[in-house]
Amino acid sequence: MKKVIECPFPRLFPSQLEKNDIFFMQMAYNQAIEAWENDEVPIGAVIVNSNDEIIASASNQTRKCKDPTAHAEMLAITIAAKQIGDWRLNECKLYVTKEPCPMCAGATVISRLKEIHYAFSDPKMGGLGGAIAMHEIPNSNHKPIVKSGTLEKECLQLMQIFFQLRRVDKA
Repeated sequence: MKKVIECPFPRLFPSQLEKNDIFFMQMAYNQAIEAWENDEVPIGAVIVNSNDEIIASASNQTRKCKDPTAHAEMLAITIAAKQIGDWRLNECKLYVTKEPCPMCAGATVISRLKEIHYAFSDPKMGGLGGAIAMHEIPNSNHKPIVKSGTLEKECLQLMQIFFQLRRVDKA
């Protein structure tokens, strides 16, 4: 049986006094910790409605589900659509700890999310400006607002340490 590497980072306990971008990214960060604890790549996502209520949250589950599409963003989009009873998430915002890949970025555009916030860029596989900009396809009928950098240091460090420890564990 494969040994799970314990996450050295604590969960965050955001103040609910002010539900802002930092608060929601902290909630996504906690989902990333959950992914780590389940031996998944530590990426977390939350989706917020127009009343600043979290209507979906998810962490990566590709290993658990044995499904290459079980990314945090994809799962959160599916949950949010079921929650509101519509595939159009026009008034919703996605918060995710890493720039979505092209598959997830495409889903954010197709689901018509109003805004996408991600913590840090992925120059190799990022789908919202890192490697490709899915949200800027000229003929697309939906162009979400994209923002990055909230909790960048914390989320990037979480990912870097995860992979450093995995490489050490394999040595």
